Amino acid sequence: MFRSLGLEWIHRIRHLLYYSSLTNKDSSLMLERGCNVFVLNIKLSYQRCDQTSSFGLTTTCVCDETSLICDDSLNSFQVDHIFLSRVCSETAGGLPGLLLTLAGIGEQGLSVNVWGPSDLKYLVDAMRSFIPRAAMVHTRSFGPSLNISDSAPQIGLSKPKDDAYVLVDDEVVKISAILLEPSRLEESGSKPGETAVIYVCELPEIKGKFDPKKAMALGLRAGPKYSYLQSGQSVKSDFKDITVHPSDVMGPSVPGPVVLLVDCPTESHAEELLSIPSMKTYYSCLDNSTDGAKLVNCIIHLSPASVTNSSTYRSWMKRFHSAQHILAGHEAKNMEFPILRASSRITARLNYLCPQFFPAPGFWSHQHDNNSINPTSLSKCFDSNLGESISAENLLKFTLRPHGNLGVDRSSIPSRLTALRVMDELLSEIPEISSKTEEIKQLWNGQHNKMMIEEPWLGESTVPSCLENIRRDDMEIVLLGTGSSQPSKYRNVTAIYIDLFSRGSILLDCGEGTLGQLKRRYGLEGADEAVRNLRCIWISHIHADHHTGLARILARRRELLKGLAHEPAIVVGPRSLKNFLDAYQRLEDLDMEFLDCRNTTTTSWASVETSRPEKNTSSGNAEGSLFSKGSLMQSIYKRPSSPLTDNSSALPFLKKLKKVLGEMGLEHLISFPVVHCPQAFGVSLKAAERKNIAGDEIPGWKMVYSGDTRPCPEMVEASKGATVLIHEATFEDALVEEAVAKNHSTTKEAIKVGSSAGVYRTVLTHFSQRYPKIPVIDESHMHNTCIAFDMMSINMADLHVLPKILPYFKTLFRNQVVEEEEEEEETDDDSLIRDKVPSFFIN
Repeated sequence: MFRSLGLEWIHRIRHLLYYSSLTNKDSSLMLERGCNVFVLNIKLSYQRCDQTSSFGLTTTCVCDETSLICDDSLNSFQVDHIFLSRVCSETAGGLPGLLLTLAGIGEQGLSVNVWGPSDLKYLVDAMRSFIPRAAMVHTRSFGPSLNISDSAPQIGLSKPKDDAYVLVDDEVVKISAILLEPSRLEESGSKPGETAVIYVCELPEIKGKFDPKKAMALGLRAGPKYSYLQSGQSVKSDFKDITVHPSDVMGPSVPGPVVLLVDCPTESHAEELLSIPSMKTYYSCLDNSTDGAKLVNCIIHLSPASVTNSSTYRSWMKRFHSAQHILAGHEAKNMEFPILRASSRITARLNYLCPQFFPAPGFWSHQHDNNSINPTSLSKCFDSNLGESISAENLLKFTLRPHGNLGVDRSSIPSRLTALRVMDELLSEIPEISSKTEEIKQLWNGQHNKMMIEEPWLGESTVPSCLENIRRDDMEIVLLGTGSSQPSKYRNVTAIYIDLFSRGSILLDCGEGTLGQLKRRYGLEGADEAVRNLRCIWISHIHADHHTGLARILARRRELLKGLAHEPAIVVGPRSLKNFLDAYQRLEDLDMEFLDCRNTTTTSWASVETSRPEKNTSSGNAEGSLFSKGSLMQSIYKRPSSPLTDNSSALPFLKKLKKVLGEMGLEHLISFPVVHCPQAFGVSLKAAERKNIAGDEIPGWKMVYSGDTRPCPEMVEASKGATVLIHEATFEDALVEEAVAKNHSTTKEAIKVGSSAGVYRTVLTHFSQRYPKIPVIDESHMHNTCIAFDMMSINMADLHVLPKILPYFKTLFRNQVVEEEEEEEETDDDSLIRDKVPSFFIN
């Protein structure tokens, strides 16, 4: 039976292929395409009496993508099966978030089966360290065993690895899996995460029509024998001494359409692709005598451009003479026309208003991308020997049934959103925005007339000594995600990139989609450079919206630095995070070293200075004191420390971290306990002292990040004298009781923490995704406060200007919803959630 997944489920989907049975008799294959996101939605509509069913074939769940796959057609069916084409961070990074969302739907959550090659076991073990048991769904692996003990069902343990594994076979569809491993000249066997899967989806044949005239001519009376013949049984003639066979009275059957989904990640895999025996039945052009070959109608290529453009892969494609090739590899970018339209529209508007704080344009041009796939030239290379090749586009369809409509359907592809179109919309909606942009420019030119802004508190002129003559290449804060809980179409979940330029960088929290956000901020090459420069990643607590992008970032860093001399990344986080990372590294090397946050408290750092490790730090008592006496959370904090937290074992890693911090020009990185969940922390970063133009020593800047927390003395103490405080402000002031219950802060409480600590600038972030607008800000403290947006980049040299930008947001977002935009979103890909554009003020 049908059950709607609701709106939240769509937030988590990444690189999906669905097969869904609906209540009509049309079948189509729908492609949704965008920057770093590929969604294939095969809708195989089928009806039998009042019974319906649905399947989802999830080929890749990537973590380096954010926001929504927004399409009303995905809003009302249940996915029962998720199929992974590989098991690694690139393909399964979004799976934890999806499972958490499915588990939260309805009273008991939604049941789903996850399929993948045998190394799926490692991923499941890793996810168990932070995903509740209720969210851990049925896992079904297939392929040769990896010599692991697992109670989960595994298909084909004794089967030759070259054979196809039939996973689903019913009257609606047959789904098979063919394993693809890299060729090996020296080694034998495959490593975890290297096995790729080719999924074959076959629809049943369409039987020919029964011809009653032929039946009557062969001496048959109308009756049950007609049904027998239609079901494939031969019958005796009623008036003639003959046997009537189905072929005598039935028209020719139409073979069911066949769709291949191919994930061939490397050229080494492509070499093996040519020799897989179980693929021969699908080749149509090996020779003229091929018997029993199944006609493949459509092939979805998830392979990257480096593979698809290779002669080996093209030779393989040539074997499918008439198939429609759809190139959907993750390197075939189309960022110039983004799928995440609402996010791109907001980013582009902010960039127009204030490019100094919002340098990301929202739209990128890839006309000079040499790695992109050129489908036109690909088709011409083989003339008639290669079927038509096209690039995947958002909501592109390939109709499978009715047979007469077989082929590509572009009717659902939305109109392209361009930067020029967004600017035209903005200037039409708010004509005075161009003059506001000019006013903002004057803030940097030092010519701004204070009378141009109503708020008198913007006349503040005191600047901390640490900012004296500060250079633009000193430090920049890039807010990659400013929402809470789960991604939305306007805000991704938490991640803060601390750019120290030539000295390296630090990431504070790493929610799902962080890599995708880096690509939106810096472009493809710039994002790779940002990941390469990462020296340390600090995670505040174990909640999924703060760390599920971590494995993908670390894996990408390892890929980029492969073959180069480098140090492993240092990951600082709660001890439970280490359980996940240790389990995950059985699947994929993350090239990292771990430190418990409790080993980076003030007391622990003191032991480094004295070189006398202390077995029991005082951080445990400090954490316990944050909670009411006798509470569950206090009892958790009072448990004996594990060996991991003993400074004797952590001392070498602490010394290494101290060395890395020194190389980045930082004096300290100190974690401190906060009030949220067990093992939740905030962090303080302080730059080393430097000399001004006169040669005098001046203090370095200090930046504090709250993580998730209630206001608490430890937070205020750590923030004293901070140059910048980034504080969560999840709830509006009217919901203080809910904030207390969930251990979060309200807007007013966050501002008060900064005020009490004497902070120079307070930046509010981690806003609830439930609200169409952000709560009202207490104007009594507006002189040092600003609200964060995704892609906001705050250079330390611009801190004095930061609060002066706030009133201009009032102009930019004066209308909660642009009427024209709302009408467009009713039909385009942003229509899934009717969130309103955030409004920060009440007039």
